[in-house]
Amino acid sequence: MKSIHITQDPRRMSGTPCFVGSRVPVKSLFDYLDAGDSLETFLEQFPSVSRGTAVAVLEESQQALRAA
Repeated sequence: MKSIHITQDPRRMSGTPCFVGSRVPVKSLFDYLDAGDSLETFLEQFPSVSRGTAVAVLEESQQALRAA
């Protein structure tokens, strides 16, 4: 599934999927949420990720899971 909110480049962060416009791995968002932290906490820790982008990634993930 392609996303305009996630980038993956082997020359950047060893190809780890990151939020567009940042070096923040998408996995970090899921790690924070899995640990019981809020989206607010994640956004405070990673100000280079916008709320809109984080929410869009969550929505895309939900759609992908439903389609699977």
